[in-house]
Amino acid sequence: MARIGGGAVASAEPVEFIRVNGVRIAYESTGDGPVPLVLVHGSWGSHHNWDPVVPGLVPHFRVVTYDRRGHSASERLPGQGSFDEDVADLAALIEELGAAPAWVVGNSAGAVITLQLAAARPDVLRGIVVHEPPLWSLLAQGSPEAAAYEAVGRGPLAEVLRRISAGDHAGAAELFVDAVALGPGSWARMPEGMRRTFVENAPTYLDEGNDPAVATIDETALARYRGPVLLTSGDRSPPLFRPVLTRLAELLPQAEHVVYAGAGHIPHVTHPAAFVQEVVAFMSRPYSGADPGART
Repeated sequence: MARIGGGAVASAEPVEFIRVNGVRIAYESTGDGPVPLVLVHGSWGSHHNWDPVVPGLVPHFRVVTYDRRGHSASERLPGQGSFDEDVADLAALIEELGAAPAWVVGNSAGAVITLQLAAARPDVLRGIVVHEPPLWSLLAQGSPEAAAYEAVGRGPLAEVLRRISAGDHAGAAELFVDAVALGPGSWARMPEGMRRTFVENAPTYLDEGNDPAVATIDETALARYRGPVLLTSGDRSPPLFRPVLTRLAELLPQAEHVVYAGAGHIPHVTHPAAFVQEVVAFMSRPYSGADPGART
């Protein structure tokens, strides 16, 4: 059920700010290549999630990373937010930075936002790469996977949200990492900077948990997307992601699929060399789909 984020080693590049949709967004643009690539982090995280892979991507792309609204250095507005706002922010960021059409890579909740962007604004995209989006609405109703997700939602995930509501952000983050996302003992093994990022962004995770559309997508609109798609997963990830990816492959028959050996939900952090290799190879191949201009 994981929507995972976290921090890595801080980049040496200075963060910049841009205002989109009335929100101040922190971002970094690294490299001056002609092909733009935007990376979208998951829940609890920041643009530093991508620090392990940016150096390997910069020789091939102009790489843009950013803190989603409500995360880390970007502005957190009062009131209930929505992934629709995240999608609009991503589209506006691409356009304001003169990066359209861009490749977009999303992890976890960032993968949901990336797919929702493909459904709503395919005009700003060259193609997409998505790793394990928690689109639980794609689980077949009454299936064992749907029942397993509901059990997580009633149990540890509900307790995570309760702890955030009570102000226990550190306890909520630890429970999420150990009981929902990465497995027992993972919190203790995480770098201190990553733990701080989780705790700092806990209120936005609560906001996402209260968004009824957080794990949904317009399947009809998504099926109209014709650009290149790479679906990725880790062979050590929770099995709940498998039926989600299977359904996405049905909706997006042009999609390719890569499984990262030995990796889980955050291969860009745990297996950066393999991640860079797969992304660069995919984006370098000629595309024979319905949108022949997608890889120009």
